[in-house]
Amino acid sequence: MSVTEAENSLVKRDSVLGSRRLSNLWWATVTAGGGLGFLLAGISSYTHINLLPFSDPTSLAFIPQGIVMGFYGVAGLLLSTYLWLMVVWDVGGGVNEFDRAAGKIRILRRGFPGKNRQVELLYNLDEVQSVRVDIKDGFNPRRVLYLRLKGKKEIPLTRVGQPISLAALEDQAAGLARFLNVPVEGL
Repeated sequence: MSVTEAENSLVKRDSVLGSRRLSNLWWATVTAGGGLGFLLAGISSYTHINLLPFSDPTSLAFIPQGIVMGFYGVAGLLLSTYLWLMVVWDVGGGVNEFDRAAGKIRILRRGFPGKNRQVELLYNLDEVQSVRVDIKDGFNPRRVLYLRLKGKKEIPLTRVGQPISLAALEDQAAGLARFLNVPVEGL
């Protein structure tokens, strides 16, 4: 949850990592390279001019192999464009701010460009019932920290994607519960 954490006696502010992660950069780059390779192979099979330095796709029949290669290339480049835009826009990134002096909680996340690019949730501290930890191990592990409000509303506080370690999750849950003076559930 917390990339950088600034805390004094009255304000706790946690940064939340969004789409701007090394793994997303890696997959955007790999997908772009693969898509470009497939597209150049499809074009090479049509023009009979070798556009790839590591193979010779000019011997492929344009119908059906060249068309399929071109389709996969366009699909790969479109997927790569989407991944790069997610990284540039940092979708899901933001801050969790807990202010005891003002008695407010502010959850801020970045979304897709448009009218509602910034998603901001504001709550009063007296609405907080507890801090809940949700741990699910197995094939698709999930380790999420929730802020449980009165009325059974739960606000996720951790990043989406890669699960954080159990020790870090427990430390964050205990620190936040201590700061807000509420119990921890799910440990």
